[in-house]
This record gives sequence, structure tokens and C-alpha cells, in this order.
Amino acid sequence: MNVYIAQLCQVVFVLGFSPLLKGIMERYRARLARRHGPPVWQPYRDLRKWWTKETVRSDQTSWISEWAPLFYFVAPILVTMLIPVLTTFPLPFAWMGDMLAGGMILAAGGLALLLAALDSGSVYTVLGVSRLRLIGTFTEPLALLLVFVAATTAHATIPFVVNQALGHAPWLFSPSHVLVVVGWFLLLIAETGRIPVDNPASSQELALIDPGRTFESSGPDLALYEWGGWMKFMVLTIILMNVLLTPWGLSTTLAPISIFSAMGLVALKLIVVSLVLVTIEAGFAKLRLVRNVDFIMAGIVLAFLGAITAGFGVGTL
Repeated sequence: MNVYIAQLCQVVFVLGFSPLLKGIMERYRARLARRHGPPVWQPYRDLRKWWTKETVRSDQTSWISEWAPLFYFVAPILVTMLIPVLTTFPLPFAWMGDMLAGGMILAAGGLALLLAALDSGSVYTVLGVSRLRLIGTFTEPLALLLVFVAATTAHATIPFVVNQALGHAPWLFSPSHVLVVVGWFLLLIAETGRIPVDNPASSQELALIDPGRTFESSGPDLALYEWGGWMKFMVLTIILMNVLLTPWGLSTTLAPISIFSAMGLVALKLIVVSLVLVTIEAGFAKLRLVRNVDFIMAGIVLAFLGAITAGFGVGTL
């Protein structure tokens, strides 16, 4: 298989599987609550429904609201080209940026969505943005600390180098490795609006945080926002599994059978992590806004301890 085709397979995999992963999580969440729940194919139906509807915007909005959905949708796709989704070796576009660049791309997409939410002029979207920026004040230092720990251990910030360093001795079972994985899991919860930080299934206007940004969106705009959000969750989970945890299951060659096998194994890993996350969510209630700071500060403390242990090589084999 050509390297560019393999790169395309990574993008198609993230594009195509992210709605199904969302459907599996929602069906499992309903089962935990002893409800039948929607079919796992429901996100695909929702995308088709939104795409056929009309986009309604206020006549006071600017060009920001027009371009923001596209920016938010493209950001996870660009990051997909930089990280090991299906292969253990770098593909052609993997050298375009490192972990910091990937974080900046996702942050740029999030900023576009925030500006569009403010541009709508709705009080509910502004309320959600203000709450989200409070959380972002603490998640951004957490992300930087985690990247610092990974860079310290691997002596590089390229994801394909980091996953090989953390997945083998002396860092495989080191305290810094464990701490950075736990810290990224907490970051994943906060960045994707999961319980206990936020409730993605909430429909109460005054309780919205992450969903509040798209409260005034409709039609294709809403489809791009939702699809982009599902891809962002998938990309952050892939970074957790394939970069920070272990590159197990990834293809070591360009053989088609190896690439397709990697798709199945990575999909399985994604499903397992997602179901574990939903199971944890089922045991917690949404925290009050002021308590979210304590939750994220716990992640910052763990990341700081990981930086210390990585710097001194504590517990390495």
C-alpha cells in the first residue's frame, strides 16, 4: 500500500468511525440506566437529518459564524495526520507538526467555535462560553504539563517518537508514565465535556457548558460542530492509547491486511476506553461549576508529580 493511501486510511477511519463510537457510547449509557436507548447508528441518521435542514443564523452575525463550523470540523482531521492512528511508523504528513502543534490546531478549532458562539448574540451561548473559559484556564496548563512530561521522557515531541519511548523500558512501568496517562484521562474528560465536569446529554439551558456553544446552531452548521466534536473525542482518546499508553495493535508495515487489522484493533481499543469512561460517568453526578476547578487541579498536581519523577528518572527500570 502506498504511504499516501495509508495516510488517507487514517483520515477516513477517524471520519467514519467517530459517529459509530458516539452511538455505541450512548447505547451503553442507556443500558446502564436500564433504558433501551437509541440504535448505535443514530449519529449517522442525525448527521443526515441536520445536513438536509436549513441553517438559520441571526442577521446580526458576521463571517465568523459562517466559517467557524468548517474550521472546527477540519481541526481534528489535521491532527489525525500528525499522530499514530494506524501505524507505528511516521506517514508523509506526520512531520508537519509535533504534539504542541497538534494542541494548537485543536485549540484554534475550539477558539473558532467560541467566537461563533459569541457572534450569535444569544445569552445562553455566552453563558456557556464564560463557563468554558473558566475551565479552559486550568485545562490548558494541564495539557502543557503533560506534553512537557512526555517530551522529557522521550527527548522529543513528535508523537511517533514519544509512543516508542513510553511503550518500552525504562519508562513503560515508571511512575511518570502512569501519572501522565491518568492526567491525560482527566484532561480528556474536561476537554470533551464529560461527567463530572459537564453532562453531554444535558438540555437545560442554565446548566449547559460544552453544549452551550452550539445552542443556537442548526442545519449543516450543527452537523459540522457535532461531527467535529466526535472526532475531537476520538483523536484525544487515540493520543491516550497510541501515544501515551502503548502502540499495541498498530501496523508495522504498509501491507493492506496489516492496515485493516490495525483498524479493527484500534476500534476495539477505542470502544473499550469509551465504555470504561461511560461506566465511570454512570457512578458520578455533574459537579458544580466551582468544583470543576478542584477536579482539574487534581490533574495538574498529578502532571506536576509526573514532571518531577520524569526529570529525576524515579522508578525507571
